[in-house]
Amino acid sequence: MPGSEVGYDVRVKSPTTSRVRRNPAGIVSPGQFKPTAIQPAVPLPPANPPRPAGDLSTASIDEVAAVTIERLDYPSKPNQVGVGMRKLLRHLATFDGSSWQQRWEASGLDEAGQTAADRLATSLATRRQVNAAVGHTFALRLIQPSLRGFRANKFANYPAWFRRVAADPLLDAYFAKVDTMAVSRNSQFRMRFDVCCALTVFGIDLADLTPEALLHFGVESRAQGLVLGENDRGHGTFAGGLAWAALYEMGHFPASAPRTLRAAVTQGQRPIEDVVDDYQLRNREVRDLLVEYLHRRASTVDYSTLRHLTANLVRVFWKTVEQVNPDQADLHLSEETFGKWKAAIATTRHGKPRQQLEGPLLAARSFYLDLQSWAHAEPERWARWVAPCPIRDEDLRWFHVRRRRLQERMADRIRERQPLLPGLSQHVSDHWHRMRTLLDATRAVELGARFTLDGVTWQRASTQTDRDNDLQAHRPVRVINCDTGELIRLSHAENQAFWQWAVVETLRLAGLRAEELSELTHLSVRNYQRPSSEVVALLVVTPSKSDRERVIPMSAELFHVIAQIIRRHRAESGTVPVCTRYDLHEKIWSEPMPFLFQTIHSGARRGMSSSTIWRMIHRATLQLAETNPDYAGIKFAPHDFRRLFATELVNNGLPIHIGAALLGHLNIQTTRGYVAVFDENVITHYQQFLDRRRAGRPDGEYREPTTDEWAGFQEHFDKRRVELGSCGRPYGTPCVHEHVPLTETVKRLWRSADVNAA
Repeated sequence: MPGSEVGYDVRVKSPTTSRVRRNPAGIVSPGQFKPTAIQPAVPLPPANPPRPAGDLSTASIDEVAAVTIERLDYPSKPNQVGVGMRKLLRHLATFDGSSWQQRWEASGLDEAGQTAADRLATSLATRRQVNAAVGHTFALRLIQPSLRGFRANKFANYPAWFRRVAADPLLDAYFAKVDTMAVSRNSQFRMRFDVCCALTVFGIDLADLTPEALLHFGVESRAQGLVLGENDRGHGTFAGGLAWAALYEMGHFPASAPRTLRAAVTQGQRPIEDVVDDYQLRNREVRDLLVEYLHRRASTVDYSTLRHLTANLVRVFWKTVEQVNPDQADLHLSEETFGKWKAAIATTRHGKPRQQLEGPLLAARSFYLDLQSWAHAEPERWARWVAPCPIRDEDLRWFHVRRRRLQERMADRIRERQPLLPGLSQHVSDHWHRMRTLLDATRAVELGARFTLDGVTWQRASTQTDRDNDLQAHRPVRVINCDTGELIRLSHAENQAFWQWAVVETLRLAGLRAEELSELTHLSVRNYQRPSSEVVALLVVTPSKSDRERVIPMSAELFHVIAQIIRRHRAESGTVPVCTRYDLHEKIWSEPMPFLFQTIHSGARRGMSSSTIWRMIHRATLQLAETNPDYAGIKFAPHDFRRLFATELVNNGLPIHIGAALLGHLNIQTTRGYVAVFDENVITHYQQFLDRRRAGRPDGEYREPTTDEWAGFQEHFDKRRVELGSCGRPYGTPCVHEHVPLTETVKRLWRSADVNAA
């Protein structure tokens, strides 16, 4: 995958690849993201470049200063604005060039590094004047900077300057759209800043800003570590992601464009040839064989399975074979090569023992057997590669033993977590209700007001940010704990607490896979009327692992959770919003659907991923571990809830085949493997078995023995030490305990005592 070698110059028509960057501080590699849906492209220079204040390229210093004061509405402090502008332009006038643009480029200020304020300022006041003058020249379109030249400076009010000078109705509509977005005040500023920055460096109006151009701006900002905001630096985010969502929703981008910038840069499914070439195999003929084989298998498996098969065959099998025997030319592996290969794959690349050794072995065995089978039907295509399979039955003999050990570890994991599950459920419920109560109490008071809740004194935050947020439709709420001084982003914390509760409770009560949970939609909730006219709420689970749809009758608790989710969406948006979801396994985006579990990411709604669900559960467990040491070091995976659900169903008397239907298992043995048997269940069921067996025996066998009978029994019981193994005589010597005759009475008492003891 390409790194940060390819750079873009925002003032040229096409990307430049003539220089190699050496990863200076702040540069971020593309990682798993790579433009696929559309390609980044610099917009063509317009025939009539925007000149909202007229053509000032050759204007005098006094003319530029006068236009700045007029167009930027600075009549109250013309001297301050004029001083900074004159100081900057006098400095640029010392460099060669017939226009201010040429002088700017000749001055060296168009590159990252020293700014005009650094070069010219002699005091803090002068620094502010010069810095503002640089921003004014950009807003007036007097100078078109490069991205690096623009971002070398910091402007707190640049979007307002740019909008005032541009006087563009389309830009005004964009700013109005941003004001309605359900994001924080800082995020709204980023949305305005990114668009104004892109228009400035491209030298275009908003009407000419295409998805390809904004994608180019985002990719280049990421590559240079120029994403707005200190918290984002180095984290690999893309500039323009929030702006993309607003431009798409207002209809500026065509409907064929990706709905979000993340969708535009997500790599998605990669061609088999590219994945195989990542491993740089030496033997090109074997490389072509593997590619052809994987193409044949791709028609029968999903993409996730194909990726694992590719990794096992290409990286673990053949790449390792080439490492242990670089001269290997075909699939005929000698005993020595095969032995070295097995020893090499016993450990991972990190030096740890490989836990799933059967994966590479089974993949390689299937590879050889498939070639043998296909060679009969298509000898001209596969026959030359037929070879004896080096993996024999004895190599896989331990597989069943390992499966049993794995099942034992899973059962131990469930036994460890079952007594902890009620505490986790209670914690997420209490935490959400506590946050919701605090949020309602905070919204009921004015900014800066204090109130007491459950013995704790709180104060609603009243900074300038809070006063600005109070004017928004979706007002973020912050509160201060007066006892500890802690500032809480309350609306954000309550939202997180709600979704933690919803995720944990749905997994606990429905036994869904993480992927199935993320795929639930508003359409998944159905009603079924029984012949008795009773209405049962159903949860329809879309096909996932087993590729079969199933229906789960909802309990009252599960129905309450689903109803709360729908109620929350309707309170915020009037309905369950339609959004897309990215499948981390199949690497594809879904069609827009009303997903129940969705969040706002980069200003746009999208369905939760399985990794987001895992993080929510992990965060809830960490919170609980702070007050309860029993949860320290305990990790609940989404699949743990599924195993706990199966165990509870079967251990409480539900027939296992019904449990298999509820869990979506095609084989009842899979469900049996999910159920962890507890010692208490073994004892209870065995005692029930004895009670049923005794109920069928004659009552006379269970009468109370007399005193003499019981004394005689104990006497003979003590003498039967050989049979009981309590005799301490040396082996091979006679013993007085042997061959003790038993009377019929003793035999009957022994049988009765044996049954009672059991």
